[in-house]
Amino acid sequence: MMNSPICDMFGIEFPLVAFTHCRDVVVAVSKAGGMGVLGAVNMTPEQLKEELDWIDAHIDGKPYGVDLIVPNKFAGKGDLEQLEDHIRNIPDEYHAFIRDTLNNHDIESSEEPELGDMTFADNLQEAGASKALEIAFQHPIKIIVNALGVPPQVMKDMAKKHNVAVGALVGAREHAVAQVASGVDVIIAAGGEAGGHCGEISTMVLVPEICRELKKIGSNTPVLAAGGITTGTQMAAAMSMGAAGAWCGSVWLTTSEAETNPVVKEKMLKASSRDTVRARSRTGKPSRQLRTPWTDAWDAKGAPEPLPMPLQGMIAEPALARIDKLSQGDHEGAKDLATYWVGQGVGLMNEQMSAGQVVQEFKTDFISAYETLAASLGN
Repeated sequence: MMNSPICDMFGIEFPLVAFTHCRDVVVAVSKAGGMGVLGAVNMTPEQLKEELDWIDAHIDGKPYGVDLIVPNKFAGKGDLEQLEDHIRNIPDEYHAFIRDTLNNHDIESSEEPELGDMTFADNLQEAGASKALEIAFQHPIKIIVNALGVPPQVMKDMAKKHNVAVGALVGAREHAVAQVASGVDVIIAAGGEAGGHCGEISTMVLVPEICRELKKIGSNTPVLAAGGITTGTQMAAAMSMGAAGAWCGSVWLTTSEAETNPVVKEKMLKASSRDTVRARSRTGKPSRQLRTPWTDAWDAKGAPEPLPMPLQGMIAEPALARIDKLSQGDHEGAKDLATYWVGQGVGLMNEQMSAGQVVQEFKTDFISAYETLAASLGN
């Protein structure tokens, strides 16, 4: 076991935490000495129970966690009737724009507006998240993580009751200070290189900035570095700046266990770090994803301004789901459009491995980086 507060807190060998939507990756990473965290925002309570039951049956008692998204601000927050009203009144130009984008790539679409189901939108609300939390805390999770704001009180109360750590993703030092003041146990400092929702500050700047600020206020809350980290050498660099370990998401997307569309997985393996874009076109909040004609269309002159969360997701996800399905059936237009969240570290993800192999590569690279630094000091 490494000398890290993250290893001490969770009883893990190596302070590498894997965010993933794939239960197989959760299990593989935890068994390899790190800790998997299951992203559950798109799951119904029934689906979440099924996934966690499966993890419990296969993880051999190793620690794992659950991640939700309960934003502090979004359209219709706290008022489901208002949210449904927002959804009903989405302007026709948005539906027409999506139809045109699909048609331009030989994908037929209905003239009737297509909307995603309410699972994601419901889970963003505290009431919906509470249902997921009730399920999560019936399982032996070790951490519950929230993104896009201070965790709701219900999450913190339930975590305390079940002796579970609370983590929070942040993209600025003032957000880290606010999270610590709210009682969060682990800070995940996510730089702008990250896949999915991210801020603008680079990981190389954000991590030491947050670590310095927390030290200044007398806090020993451990910080996990996140954003573009796909190797053990990067992890070692982050820990040399004060981080207690690394939180990684993108690197698991090209593993053999990953749920990623095989067409998109192949794109990622060939992509450079310049082939991603930070945009609001998928969820309504800035998130980094693989750049394709789909993302370019939303960024083009004359394109409608993306709607706020969760409305943008309600109109985008049905089209993206169809693109995913068609792309796997050799539809060339769909293959071009197919995209998914991924960070700038994709440029370093050039070889498909199992999740367990990725963890072992992290360990080897980490030791190599440590030895290089020690040698430069004459040790």
